[in-house]
Amino acid sequence: LRQGRAGVDLIAVLALGGTLAVGEYLAGALIALMLATGRTLESAAQRRASHDLRALLEHAPRSARRRTDTGVETVALDRVAAGDLLVVGAGEVVPVDGRVESTEAVLDESVLTGESLQVVRPRNEPVRSGVVNAGGAFELRATATEEDSTYAGIVRLARQAGAESAPVVRLADRYAAWFLPLSLLVAGAAWLVSGDPVRAVAVLVVATPCPLLLAAPVAIVSGLSRASRLGVVIRDGGALENLGRARTLLLDKTGTLTGGRPRVLDVAAAPDTTPAEVLRLAASVDQYSPHVLARAIVDTARERGLALPVPTDVTEEPGWGATGTVEGRRVSVGRVDAAAGRPAWARAVENRALLDGAAVAWLTVDGEPAGAVLLRDPVRHDAPRTLRALRASGISRLLMLTGDREAPAREVAAVLGLDGVRAELTPAGKVAAVREERERAVTVMVGDGVNDAPALATADIGVAMGAHGSTASSEAADIVLTTDRVDRLGDAVVIAQRARRIAVQSAAGGMLMSLAAMAAAAFGLLPPAAGALLQEGIDVAVILNALRALRVDRSARPTLT
Repeated sequence: LRQGRAGVDLIAVLALGGTLAVGEYLAGALIALMLATGRTLESAAQRRASHDLRALLEHAPRSARRRTDTGVETVALDRVAAGDLLVVGAGEVVPVDGRVESTEAVLDESVLTGESLQVVRPRNEPVRSGVVNAGGAFELRATATEEDSTYAGIVRLARQAGAESAPVVRLADRYAAWFLPLSLLVAGAAWLVSGDPVRAVAVLVVATPCPLLLAAPVAIVSGLSRASRLGVVIRDGGALENLGRARTLLLDKTGTLTGGRPRVLDVAAAPDTTPAEVLRLAASVDQYSPHVLARAIVDTARERGLALPVPTDVTEEPGWGATGTVEGRRVSVGRVDAAAGRPAWARAVENRALLDGAAVAWLTVDGEPAGAVLLRDPVRHDAPRTLRALRASGISRLLMLTGDREAPAREVAAVLGLDGVRAELTPAGKVAAVREERERAVTVMVGDGVNDAPALATADIGVAMGAHGSTASSEAADIVLTTDRVDRLGDAVVIAQRARRIAVQSAAGGMLMSLAAMAAAAFGLLPPAAGALLQEGIDVAVILNALRALRVDRSARPTLT
């Protein structure tokens, strides 16, 4: 009332005032008890529903053990810098993203991936923060600070998910728009016809819409929690509700439909340089890029034993590539302007890429083309099945948006049976395509990489694949898949639809029972005290129904051959 908002809980205030006015003190006490126990029930149900989200927060490491010249010291996590050598003991949580420095590491990645099988990571393999060391102690070379590590980004999302469930407020206000006037009308009519103010109070007592205020939030938070157990962290209830209503899905190609682990197919060089030099310079600049193609180039250079100098003045233009100064020369790696003339060796590289369906990262040194790295990324083995599952769950339109060339993009789209493909798009082009699709239906955009961040932010629901640290893509997203498995998105859609269905079902069911009780009270069949007790029973019933969203519904997952 102080804030000037008349919501559904105004009925509870009127009911309390009414019981005082007509001397129905037992009914007034029962309403107060009903509201207090309702809130206790709600907080208990919320705790149960948000168990998996809380587990993510409590799992976050607080400190790290850093190896120095004098031994091993325990330091606060915010004091760890990229390049530090850390020791991860048996059973400890990996504190920051890094690379294995020991022979190998045996890890339990179930917190991020939902998979219980242990994974062996050999030397130089990347390891994400938040996973548990399931073997002996190993050394880890930090590649990111705490703030920029994978798990920190997931924890931030989990905190937001637990803090607010936006659609429930909208749902309550939507129903309140007609339920509040209706309740007052029925109460007034009962008083007018019977001449008994107690009947009006009895109507207001059973109209107190606790089911609406309690059940929907519990169902939504249950859905958020259930999704997080599968490695799908959803920012808030609004994203969950929208995901359940989505009809169009837009997907990036690299890292989403394809494996996201491209390999260098070949390295081509201009006549006056060597392939090894091309790879060395390209990898040097790409050391600071989070893009999957850049990671593949750097990994290949390291496998071949090339010493990579540290570049300076590195900048990256999303969708085009990275530029930096290496050994006094200005080096760029990525796309180049197609309108510029190409030498004969470059045209041969383009033909080879066309035949092999490969992506090309061009290298220019001081503005002149010096070489090219050809990379190929195979289609994910789980992509066809996932897209069928998404269609079965109600997604009617599937499109690919990619910055890659037209030919390989159309090849992947044909293999997967997509409804359309838009290739050679800049980040601005992706944003325009997302806006166009949003005008037709609720739209989901799935991407991996900095160049997808604007499109993720533009879509109704942005989904970041893999959460490789808190890159721009995972910061802009509403949903982060903490495992590089696109099939989890299909599971998340089913969970979202079920949670939303149960939320609406619980709220609507509770409201119908309240309406029936209001009718009985209006005819004098339900005194205020009995009405308050009945309302308490309705509360318990709808909250228990809302907790069903925590269970795994086997029938909800589409059956696929």
